[in-house]
Amino acid sequence: MNKTLLIALFLLGISPTFSQTKVSGYVFDEFDEPVSFANVIFKGSTQGTITDENGRFYLESNETWDALTVSFIGYETLNIHLDKKVNYNLKFILKEEASQLDQVFIVSGKQPKKNNPAIDLLRKIWANKRSNGLKQFKQYEYDKYEKVEFDINTIDSALIKSKLFRGMEFVFNQVDTSRVTGKTYLPMFINEAVSKVYGDNILNKEKEDLKGNKNSGFSDNQVIIDFVDDLYSDFNVYDNYLKFFDKSFVSPLSRTGINTYNYVLKDSAFIDKKWCYNIIYYPRRKNELTFKGDFWVADTTYAIKEINMQASKSANINWVKEIYIEQEFEVLNDSLFLVKRDYMMSDFAFSKKEQSRGIYGKRTTLYNNYKFDIEKDKKFYETEVYAYNKDVYDRDENFWAENRLEELNKDEQGVYKMLDTLKTVKKFKRLYNLGSILSSGYIEFNTLPLDYGPIFSTFGFNEVEGLRLRTGGRTYFGRNDLWRLEGFLAYGFRDDKFKYGISGKWLLDKKSRLIISGGNRRDVEQIGASLTTSTDVLGRSLASSAVVGTGANDKLTSINLTSLSIEAEPWRNVIFRLGGNYRTLESASPTFSLDYNTPTGTESEIKQFETSLSVSYFPKRKMTGFGVERLNANDDFARLFAQVSKGDKNLFESDFDYTKVQFSYIQPWQVGGFGRLTTTVEAGKTFGEVPLGLLSVIPGNQTYFSIYNTFSQLDFYEFVSDTYTSFHMEHNFNGRFFSRIPFLRKLNLREIVSIRGVWGDISQENINLSNTGLPNAIPLIAPSNKPYYEYSFGVGNIFKVLRLDFNFRGNYKDAILYPNARKFGITGSFGFYF
Repeated sequence: MNKTLLIALFLLGISPTFSQTKVSGYVFDEFDEPVSFANVIFKGSTQGTITDENGRFYLESNETWDALTVSFIGYETLNIHLDKKVNYNLKFILKEEASQLDQVFIVSGKQPKKNNPAIDLLRKIWANKRSNGLKQFKQYEYDKYEKVEFDINTIDSALIKSKLFRGMEFVFNQVDTSRVTGKTYLPMFINEAVSKVYGDNILNKEKEDLKGNKNSGFSDNQVIIDFVDDLYSDFNVYDNYLKFFDKSFVSPLSRTGINTYNYVLKDSAFIDKKWCYNIIYYPRRKNELTFKGDFWVADTTYAIKEINMQASKSANINWVKEIYIEQEFEVLNDSLFLVKRDYMMSDFAFSKKEQSRGIYGKRTTLYNNYKFDIEKDKKFYETEVYAYNKDVYDRDENFWAENRLEELNKDEQGVYKMLDTLKTVKKFKRLYNLGSILSSGYIEFNTLPLDYGPIFSTFGFNEVEGLRLRTGGRTYFGRNDLWRLEGFLAYGFRDDKFKYGISGKWLLDKKSRLIISGGNRRDVEQIGASLTTSTDVLGRSLASSAVVGTGANDKLTSINLTSLSIEAEPWRNVIFRLGGNYRTLESASPTFSLDYNTPTGTESEIKQFETSLSVSYFPKRKMTGFGVERLNANDDFARLFAQVSKGDKNLFESDFDYTKVQFSYIQPWQVGGFGRLTTTVEAGKTFGEVPLGLLSVIPGNQTYFSIYNTFSQLDFYEFVSDTYTSFHMEHNFNGRFFSRIPFLRKLNLREIVSIRGVWGDISQENINLSNTGLPNAIPLIAPSNKPYYEYSFGVGNIFKVLRLDFNFRGNYKDAILYPNARKFGITGSFGFYF
């Protein structure tokens, strides 16, 4: 699986390197113990590195050097002559200095918290951190250049000789060696961006104006580009917690750092004519989200001059073998330090073993031309929602020569040419198309502007339809299409009926994102799967097609829905939508009834026209694309939704008059080093008399899948209401406590706790309306005496992909009053998470 996935995404290779001098190896003492954090530099230069906790190092330079210097406090300095330009796997032995045998500097074990000069300096960093950097000024602006690259690493002869690479041997000409890990790598993707950043600390607003963007490899796949960009979001080392890959790492400068890290004052020296202290830090415990490395801090302002961070090997994070960060600060005066350059490299791999193959993701960001206290109007930060300028993505070489803050090296220059050639190779196209299908779920037809899919919806099963087969497709000219049509055709072998759906949408104005949409669907559906009404005319819940469940999945509805709507986004992430829909509803199963009473008897079919006005707000949401359909580029934003719907029996021979008000609020919270909390609140009320088909069903879950915002121990239609308030709280501790248990530590399991509840009510008039006395009628019960609640304990990251939740019903479980109540159940889910 490892090898197949890597080949499907990228091609690997090896070739001569461009750098002039390369050295890798290990540093040990006389007792064959590794010397951590030893200095290794090219003799007579300032180019160097430090050894890691295993004594390992790698060093390279574009210049030619013939000697190496290895030093560490308490040991004799070692000078080594280099016979060749490339020297790998060298071993050096440091001897203790005779005059300092009583002062040998050892970095291992737990360091004291009291009378520790390194911690004294750390406290001064905390006291002065708010006076350093951009926060000193009311407004700021600067130029920013960012370079993101993806590389395949650990190239070997077996991979090169693979039959899969016949006809693509030219890619091997771009292989080089990482200056951080010493591994060979093949660049496969590069993206450059130049922008101007404006900020206002009083308004707490920031705006980034993109001036140019250039990429290679998967240049037309904005999903990949934004995914990479989101991986390497900006960070501030002064913050207590640093977020990488949706995980909160404890910063070495954190106020909680004393309890998380060991600190050692190692050295002092002049850096850019400023006297600085060098502090080494490393974790006190394993399996926590921490770093190891060192930083230099100025002696008067206590601002960070340089910092290196490398994620602990044992950190509870999946698919990432290495995280390495460098950040440099520029000294403008004694009190002002600003970020000049930051570099981050990650090694993505299926295994954390040393020789396992992986993918490097690297981001280099440079900052220049800082200006301060230039005030701009508040509207400057809010005017445009999403401005798309095609010229930004089509800049010539003169633009890049003038605006790059760092020249491309020979490897990076070769990537553009190599990948332009690679995209013309048929074998690569086939591999790329396979990866595209797996990521999007659609099969592309190159000769037609059509995609087939989604392929994952081809099969389904429920009690009414039996085995369900589905085929579908969509128009697709490109990721920024201004209009799109999609549809499906399905057939159920048990009910022997065809179902279909078709919808379309058209972006009329890019600036305000004015969109009209509409469609029609005839289908079989579980309409009680969520409290908040979906606006997707082709939407279908998992509950409608669950293959196996805790009980018969027969409470399904035949629905014929026609919808038309118009929406706009006048301000960023604020969407208004006005829509109208006409639907007919009737039971799809003889064991389930939607019948309701009328003055002349009973009626089985509900016919209803409804208009709705909604507003959605997604603060801090980032989107990818500029067409009629966009994708989320992040998931750590809140979601607020409010809607008013009105049914009118005077239109289209509808059956009922009513008004429904709904509200929902979903908020993720990053709780420092204690993981991630997600909270949801929903409320709604229906004014007027309506039958079961138009009431609010408390969403049960009869599947064996963990589905957020449903109640795992409730059956479908167990509770029904016309007034409701619900909440859901789920917290993932990301292994915070399991990492403290010795026999569980290496499993990297993650603890998840959840509690969810709902209060609801239903009027007697609505109960009477649906109380037909038929044997298949459902008794309408709402949790009005006391809120219904459930709680669960989960274990995540089992084999890195599996999560199991153990769910408990909190109340409404009396054996006499609720004989079918499910008191306990286990649900699960699969997913690839960092």
